[in-house]
Amino acid sequence: MPKTEVILTHNIVGLGGESDQVKVAAGYARNYLFPMGFAIPVSGANKRRLEALKQRRAEREAKELNHMTEMGAALSKMTLLIKVKTGEDGKMFGSVTSGTIADELRHQYEAVLDKKKIHLPHPIKALGEHEVELRLHADVKSSLKVKVESLTPAAAPDAAATAAAPAGKDERGARGEARESRGHRQQRATAEKTEKPAGAKAEKSGEKKPKAAKA
Repeated sequence: MPKTEVILTHNIVGLGGESDQVKVAAGYARNYLFPMGFAIPVSGANKRRLEALKQRRAEREAKELNHMTEMGAALSKMTLLIKVKTGEDGKMFGSVTSGTIADELRHQYEAVLDKKKIHLPHPIKALGEHEVELRLHADVKSSLKVKVESLTPAAAPDAAATAAAPAGKDERGARGEARESRGHRQQRATAEKTEKPAGAKAEKSGEKKPKAAKA
């Protein structure tokens, strides 16, 4: 496939930035780059445009660097809260990815950040706080605190079980008191039985004495 050399007038991902001279397929240049205004043929006249293109590129990159530096400083002070669904055991359903973080940044803070700049080697699969590295620019790195919380409310204590525990304790105490009361009654009954014959004999002996005195 024949190649042709062109001068890029715009930043093309995977190909180069404005003012770069690159070789591409002739058909690609003729049917896409030239009609879209993304490149111009290499020629003596067009080479004179290189300085203007280089200047524009330098200004764009300086602006991007400044923007990313400011964004990195701001994001490093933030805590991004992400709510997730969990099971009864507290384990997450699914995971938090760089795409999730990018979406929540846009939603919560209106911060537009390409998910490719969020360096997350592995998706987050646990609740709690996580430190996420941000690679915002070749010369700018930052970090973001991500706090993952459960949408599932904490299980409330079982009211019936809570109420039953003291009741059971009181019931055991009542049974103990009842046993103790029965024991006291049995002791009194035994004592009364022991004392009653002696009293009866005393009454009988008392009755006989008047009769003996009268005779």
